[in-house]
Amino acid sequence: MASHPKFSRFATVLEVDPRTKAEVAPENAWEVSDDTTISRHWKRWLLVEHVVDQEPKRHPLPNVTALASTFSRLGITSGIQVVAYDQDNGMFASRLWWLLRWMGHHEAAVLDGGFARWIAEQRPTTAGRETRPAETFAGFARADMVAKVEEVARLSETGSARLVDARAPERYRGEIEPIDRVPGHIPGAINDHFMQNVDEHGMFRPPDALRTRLTAALAGAQPGEVVFYCGSGVTACHSLLALELAGLPASRLYPGSWSEWSSDPSRPVETGPEGTRKNGPAM
Repeated sequence: MASHPKFSRFATVLEVDPRTKAEVAPENAWEVSDDTTISRHWKRWLLVEHVVDQEPKRHPLPNVTALASTFSRLGITSGIQVVAYDQDNGMFASRLWWLLRWMGHHEAAVLDGGFARWIAEQRPTTAGRETRPAETFAGFARADMVAKVEEVARLSETGSARLVDARAPERYRGEIEPIDRVPGHIPGAINDHFMQNVDEHGMFRPPDALRTRLTAALAGAQPGEVVFYCGSGVTACHSLLALELAGLPASRLYPGSWSEWSSDPSRPVETGPEGTRKNGPAM
């Protein structure tokens, strides 16, 4: 299990559905024990019901009060182990893992290999609705885990911290851009595609392999001096989880990511491979 070697006897298991643009869960959470059963249903129920600053970010951080209320309704409170899973490689579940950490809940993990591995190993599934009693979630947002656009702009200009773009290399280089208004990346950022964190089966690579690759990618920068971003602040969380699995200190997330950065025509954009500084305003 990614992020946490064990889970307590009673845990909340949340499903993250890749077919929507928000973190989602079934209409319930599960109480699991040693013979864990996971629902096979893929309900389209919004975990995050209320967000702020819808534009220009695609996946802005949720309203803290609404998020805490949702976690309470799902039965999450201090000491409850939460296990998030998605269809396979954890690219969506890691966002939920990060949101829980951001809200101060450290008993959070991602099911390595997700639902695909669970089914491949012929583990039990069930259908229907399951519930658990509501609890009181008393978390708070940690400002030290995020970098805002103004700080990212300063870091880009001064080079005082490492910016890491977790998107696919062709998007980083600006060769394609299927979603946002302009292609390219934040000037000075390096590229480390989050899919390098997993093997061909969608399983996280061993900690030693992750540590070797990520240390090389950071090129001497301490992880605490690094800010990760992606297209909209989702898959960069996968890389933040990989850092933890590697035993490296935590880095920060730029939640607005490329969707926010590229929305302002006055912000500089860089294209091409790493080290090619073709700065200019977003068109």
